[in-house]
Amino acid sequence: MYDFAIIGGGIVGLSTGMALGQRYPNARILVLEKESNWAFHQTGNNSGVIHSGVYYKPGSFKAKFCRDGAQSMVNFCQEHNLPHEVCGKVIVATEEKELPLLENLYQRGLQNGIQVARITAEEVKEIEPHVSCLAGVRVFSTGIADYKQVCRKYAELIEQQGGDLRLNTKVLKIVNTPQSKVLETTQGKFEAEVIINCAGLYSDRVAKMSDVDPEAKIVPFRGEYYELVPEKRYLVNTLIYPVPNPAFPFLGVHFTKMIDGSVHAGPNAVLSLKREGYTKTDFDLRDFMEVMTYPGFWKLASKFADEGIKEMVRSFSKAVFVQSLQRLIPEVQIDDVIPTHAGVRAQALKADGNLVDDFLIVQGEHSVHVCNAPSPAATSSLEIGKAVAEQVPVPKKLQIAIRA
Repeated sequence: MYDFAIIGGGIVGLSTGMALGQRYPNARILVLEKESNWAFHQTGNNSGVIHSGVYYKPGSFKAKFCRDGAQSMVNFCQEHNLPHEVCGKVIVATEEKELPLLENLYQRGLQNGIQVARITAEEVKEIEPHVSCLAGVRVFSTGIADYKQVCRKYAELIEQQGGDLRLNTKVLKIVNTPQSKVLETTQGKFEAEVIINCAGLYSDRVAKMSDVDPEAKIVPFRGEYYELVPEKRYLVNTLIYPVPNPAFPFLGVHFTKMIDGSVHAGPNAVLSLKREGYTKTDFDLRDFMEVMTYPGFWKLASKFADEGIKEMVRSFSKAVFVQSLQRLIPEVQIDDVIPTHAGVRAQALKADGNLVDDFLIVQGEHSVHVCNAPSPAATSSLEIGKAVAEQVPVPKKLQIAIRA
C-alpha cells in the first residue's frame, strides 16, 4: 500500500509529489497520469509566463504563492539549468479611462510586495519601441520558462526520491475504506492511505468520486492564440499587457515573448464545449450538458454577456482579434499573425455564478483536493506543492516514524 497517491501529472501534481518526498523521505508515493506524457493539458499549453502576482487580491493564496513562486521557480530553473529569462513586463493604458485602473494595479503591486514602477509613455517606448500608450507600469519580476521541461525535472526528482510514476493510468473509480482509498484504474488497482487530487480539468469529478463536494464545478474556457510571423518578432521585446477590465475575470489579449524566441498574441476566452476542447469543433455531450444545466453558468453568462459576445466575435474573426492587438501595437497587420495552439483553463465556478478567484484546496477523509488551480498555478507550483504537503493527513506509518 502506498502512503500517498497523487491523481494528475500536471505541474501541480508533480510539484506535490516532489514536496511530499522531501517532507517524508520514507514515504511510498505514487503519481498517476491518464495521458502518455507529463504536463499534457493545462501545463503543457499555457503561455510559459513566470507571473509576478501583481493582479491578485492582497492576502490571497494567489498573491502570496505567486510572489514567492516567481522567485522559487527562477531559483529552480537556475539550479537545474532549465531555460528561463526574467525579462519583465509592461502593463499599459491606452485610454484616459484606464489611467486610474493602472494606478490601482501599481498600488496593488506594492501591497503584494512586488517590485513595480510607474513609467511614462516615453519610458515605455524605451522598453517597447512599437507600443502606443498613455502610461505604463513596469513589473520587474515577470519572466518566461518552459514548464514542460520543469515538469520533466519534477518527475525525475520524484523518481530519485523513490516515487512510483505511472503514465497511461486513468482513475475510473475510488473505493473508500476505513483505512485507505482504493483507486481502480485502467492499469489495475492501487491502494493508498491518502490521496491528493490534482486532476485539473477533472478535479471536481475526482473529488466527488472520493465523496467530497468542492461546492464548485469546473467550467472549461478555451484561450486561443496567434503568433507573430518570424520577421515581425522584432515588434516585441518582453511581455506587453493591457490594463485588464476589472469587471471581467480575464487579463485581455496581450503579447508574450516565449522562451524559444517566438511571440504569442492572445488569448481570448471562450467557453469550451469539451473539457479538453482545444479546437472550435471539439465537443463532448457530457461536458456540454454539465455546463448547460449548471445554474452558476447562466448566472455568470448573464453577468458578462457583453464581454462574452466580444470574446466569441474575436474567436471567429481574425480581423477583430488583430484590432485588439493594434490597441497595443498599431503596426501589427492581419498578415503578421498566424494561428497557434490553444489552451483550456480549468476554472471553478460556484452555483451562485461567482468564479472561484483564488486557489481552492479542499480537505476530505484521507484526502486533499486541489479544485481550482488555473493561472498562476505553474508559477506557484513549488509553493502550492509545499502547502499541500503541509496540509495532507499524515499516514499512520509515517506518524510512528516521526515519533521514533
